[in-house]
Amino acid sequence: MGIKDLSKLIQEHAPAAIKESEMKNYFGRKVAIDASMALYQFMIAIRGDGDVLTNETGDVTSHLMGMFYRTIRMLDNGIKPVWVFDGKPPELKSVTLAKRKERREGAEKDLEEAKEVGEGEDVEKFQRRLVRVTKQHNDEAKHLLKLMGVPYFEAPSEAEAQCAQLVRDGKVFATATEDMDALTFGSSILLRHMTFSEAKKMPILEVHLSKVLEDFGISHDQFIDLCILLGCDYCDSIRGIGPKKAFDLIKKHENLEGVLANLDKKKYPVPEDWPFEVVRQYFQKPEVTPGTDVTFKWEEPDEAGLIAYLCADKGFAEDRVRKQVDKLKKMKQAGPVQSRMGDFFKVIPSEAKPKPVIPAASDSKKKDTDSGSKRKGAPAEKKSASASKKPRCGR
Repeated sequence: MGIKDLSKLIQEHAPAAIKESEMKNYFGRKVAIDASMALYQFMIAIRGDGDVLTNETGDVTSHLMGMFYRTIRMLDNGIKPVWVFDGKPPELKSVTLAKRKERREGAEKDLEEAKEVGEGEDVEKFQRRLVRVTKQHNDEAKHLLKLMGVPYFEAPSEAEAQCAQLVRDGKVFATATEDMDALTFGSSILLRHMTFSEAKKMPILEVHLSKVLEDFGISHDQFIDLCILLGCDYCDSIRGIGPKKAFDLIKKHENLEGVLANLDKKKYPVPEDWPFEVVRQYFQKPEVTPGTDVTFKWEEPDEAGLIAYLCADKGFAEDRVRKQVDKLKKMKQAGPVQSRMGDFFKVIPSEAKPKPVIPAASDSKKKDTDSGSKRKGAPAEKKSASASKKPRCGR
């Protein structure tokens, strides 16, 4: 879910914090991508007619399709992606996960009823609710990235929190996810729509946390309290308090303690044992691996391995896969992506002829079907171009 209605609130009170951009504008940038969110998008994007993308043996392949083509598209635009996967969910999320499971169970019954009466829109809606990214989907995606020579990282807990930490530590430029809580975790820059299909023709939305806080007129700690009040994945919200009311309450009373002390609890009943203090602390200090303990390396793609895995094992069309693998190889042979000065190294002046350091360049600001896999009952879519342990990183 992320943070309920936060995007709308930013559009209303801090529109200047959001800039429309294009993928080509991130040439030379390292970007941490919330893999779990992206995989969910890939899984639901191809369910337009009620069937998931599969190969001839019935294995789901939509997650691999999306991961393969989106990654190549980013690399083709000079972006160096780092895919970050969820680890163990925090205990605080157990209630939310239980509710999601309950909704999925209810959706199964609703889906059967919708099919009986022939309500197409309802069928699609309930099918989306049934989508779940499994450990197998994650493991297959990691294996694919390893064969592609693209680094991935397994977070100790929440992927978006780890992405935010990598941004804070200067390891990457931004977090790419649709979950707005990346801002709550402190990512200075959030990129939305980065993993969308090119066919959607949607601009990338670049959201700057500093501008959000400036235009909201609040601190980051107050922003965290606002996000809790809006509704997050770690505790229930207060019934009756919408985005406008939540914003006004934080502006007036400064923090949740002040809000609760002045709130009409008959009109706005507070959940029993509401753990807002624990949730606040988690947003401030989530379980993440420091960026200093993380190293990413982009390696040569394993051509034979990719052909064997995607074509022989998963039933992708070999001619299409080989074409994309050739693109991967050419990108690698072309040499490393030219970095933006100041982002990845410091310029050291010569002793004989001192030169000033060159400043960093300024920046403007859960449908994918292009393989030989078969979607039942639908034509194929056209191709779109702090833990102390050492992390386990893919290549």
